[in-house]
Amino acid sequence: MNDFINSTNNEYSTVFIDTNPSFSSYTQIALAAADRLILPVMPDDSSRRAVQNVFSLIHGVKLPSIYEQSAFSKRMEEAKKPLPKIHLIVKNRLTQYMGPASAYRAIFTAIDNDVKKLMSVNPNIFTFTNYEKEGVVEVRDFQTTGVVAFAKGLPFDKTTTGKHVIFDREPQVDPKILQESKDAINSIVEKL
Repeated sequence: MNDFINSTNNEYSTVFIDTNPSFSSYTQIALAAADRLILPVMPDDSSRRAVQNVFSLIHGVKLPSIYEQSAFSKRMEEAKKPLPKIHLIVKNRLTQYMGPASAYRAIFTAIDNDVKKLMSVNPNIFTFTNYEKEGVVEVRDFQTTGVVAFAKGLPFDKTTTGKHVIFDREPQVDPKILQESKDAINSIVEKL
């Protein structure tokens, strides 16, 4: 995510760059252009390792010494460019009715602990100082509503309730779930 000033009217514009989860050259180019990062995480160990890798690969935290000279953070320092800061962690895949399942909660707790520990040692790589209030948002799965919106290429505010024809199926978008999905997106936007 990067903010730019429009020279015509001096208004800020925010540009979102969605990258793949690898650390390819395309991802590094996007990171070099970004000011702030939004990290989506799922309740699985792969996400936990991915969050740890973000800190290592981008900010050089706990990077093995053999990689230090070619590290992204080192190259950005040599180019006199600031590193993008972690702005928001979006937790996904919460159960629909009872909050997060206990197995999911255990992994999210481990991710929370990793981030808090890193914040205590390297607060300068974050845009927030209070993790729970400013740095994280929980979003449950959008389920059928998300599938319908994605299949039709619609944002949630353009998605309607009721039956939809998706290929040979007729899934139904529930009004309550659609509203909860909109609320979830708004909770992310409020923290941007």
